[in-house]
Amino acid sequence: MIAYLEGKILRKEADGIILLVGHIGYEVLLDTITLSICMEKSQADERIALYIYYHVTERQPKPVLIGFLTPDDKEFFQLFITVAAIGPMKAIKALTKPVSKVARAIEDRDTAFLSQLTGIGKRTAEKIVATLNGKVLGFAAPQNPGSDLGSTEPQDFVPEGKQMMVRQVLEVLTEQLGHSASSARRMIKQALEKNPGINSPEDLFDEIYQETR
Repeated sequence: MIAYLEGKILRKEADGIILLVGHIGYEVLLDTITLSICMEKSQADERIALYIYYHVTERQPKPVLIGFLTPDDKEFFQLFITVAAIGPMKAIKALTKPVSKVARAIEDRDTAFLSQLTGIGKRTAEKIVATLNGKVLGFAAPQNPGSDLGSTEPQDFVPEGKQMMVRQVLEVLTEQLGHSASSARRMIKQALEKNPGINSPEDLFDEIYQETR
């Protein structure tokens, strides 16, 4: 089973990409946010690394590969499809908002927000809340994005004087790039441990994406 792919984008498609790995092109479905990020990376001539959900059933005998930028995003997706009437194909089209915001809406029982997702009506939004409320807090954005790094994890890994820099990068990773809060914190922590001399958001982003390549 395919669980991870890394390569260059051969072609963009309506709902995903053809990822060239070696001399083999894999058709990978992506949500709209992941697709946008991958295209930006491709334009910057960066390699694309994706964690893969491999979907095949008796009704769907042709394998379908669905890609995610982080293991956390893949894990959230696997929880999302446990909701009745939400299969993998419907789920990937529905995730038009960052995972952190969808998870926060589930924890806040915000069915109005969830109903805005593609293909998700009011009744399905209620099923999502009934099934997943209390199970996705680790993926949710802080209720107050301007607060320190959230109450679910200690901040002792942040060196003195760098809290503002870390907060700025955390907000971009979660609010603009769609990473879960826990994934973003882990990426920041690893980057700071590898290079303690980082003093700007730009340098921190560079170190983070060197880590993920």
